[in-house]
Amino acid sequence: MLTAALLLWVSALACSPDEFPEGKPAAVFANSSQEMLEQPSLANEPTPSTAPSLQKAQTQRARGLWVLAEGSYRVLDDATRIEPLLDRAQRLAATDLFVQVYRGGRAFYRSAEFVEQRPHPDALGPDVLRSLLDAAHGLDIRVHAWVNVLSLSTRRDARLIDDLGRDAILVDKRGRSVLDYPDYDLPEPDRSFYRMGTRGIYLDPALPAVRERLVATFRDLLVRYPDLDGLHLDYIRHPGVLPFSPGSRFGVGIDFGYGAASRARYRSETGNPDPMDDAQPGLVRGSAEWDDWRRQQVTILVEEIARRTREVRPGLVLSAAVIPYVDRAYLSLAQDWRAWLDSGAIDLAMPMVYTLDDRLLRYQLETFAGWPQADRIWPGLGSWLFAGNPARAVTQLNLLQSSEFPGEMFFSDDAISESDNLLEALAAIAVDR
Repeated sequence: MLTAALLLWVSALACSPDEFPEGKPAAVFANSSQEMLEQPSLANEPTPSTAPSLQKAQTQRARGLWVLAEGSYRVLDDATRIEPLLDRAQRLAATDLFVQVYRGGRAFYRSAEFVEQRPHPDALGPDVLRSLLDAAHGLDIRVHAWVNVLSLSTRRDARLIDDLGRDAILVDKRGRSVLDYPDYDLPEPDRSFYRMGTRGIYLDPALPAVRERLVATFRDLLVRYPDLDGLHLDYIRHPGVLPFSPGSRFGVGIDFGYGAASRARYRSETGNPDPMDDAQPGLVRGSAEWDDWRRQQVTILVEEIARRTREVRPGLVLSAAVIPYVDRAYLSLAQDWRAWLDSGAIDLAMPMVYTLDDRLLRYQLETFAGWPQADRIWPGLGSWLFAGNPARAVTQLNLLQSSEFPGEMFFSDDAISESDNLLEALAAIAVDR
């Protein structure tokens, strides 16, 4: 039976905006890259954006709203849903919409041919993302494209797997591909002791083919929609296993990144021996160097996405939805998001402080508020947790605003669209007080 501590970890690591309603490749990629590069002169001469400037958020508090692609509302499925969404956004005094446009390895917008498209009953209908951008900007609301970077959700049929091959998928410490996990969770006997925080299939960021494909995908998105205000990265990490283990050094728990191709790159780049060769049972060789190298692969991907998309869209705001337990994100999930803020790879971080525990929330917010980077942190509240008790959502919002962050986030529009009481309660709290 899961202990109380393990259940807390399930809620902490599984609470991502994507949850709660988250071989032949060389030739394929060569052709698709050429297609992307042959887009109109936008790639070399970006069209000036008419989008609202984020500079306003530096002088007054911003309020963001996560908008799911495959939740209950699904605005990108139907242009008639745009107006009600924007009405809710205005009632909330939202300044920014984070609209999920890429999930499970497929696009919910008009993408290049090399990017898998989600099935749509009216493929020749209006460009809903284009319409949403125009309508939101007409109301001075910014729109960020929210993309699930390394997660393929539970899609074993994702075209990315066919294009890049099985080696593109993360392999765990015992040599098992997550592609082969039963029910997307750890196999026995490990399942008796550990569980996946968010079940699904994850790409390996250490492989150049994976990075190239993802960078090309998001660059193409910005070429096609140059007036997007931002690119919002989610699932930019390794999967988490509960209870967490602090990296590979203690020989406990399950961690990822052990594919043969990744280990070969590690040996080649560092000159170190293979972490698994001649290692004692359960341990790895050179664990500190191995953990740092895997963590750096995620950081390199973030930096490459930032550089290549900013080339297309100067002034683009890069942000990331991140795990709020910073040490655990660093040690267990290869997510060094504070370093991304330090380097400027991302402009904003949205720690997902989803919790029923108001004291824990206060502790986390006070920690972030003391950082030098606090002026670039917009904490994200799990407002959906309190759809049946909106007063609790208000309590947490008051806690957040007392820390004077420059922005705040609500997860998600789905929950707010389904609860008039929650909408009214949140809307009653001014953005700036």
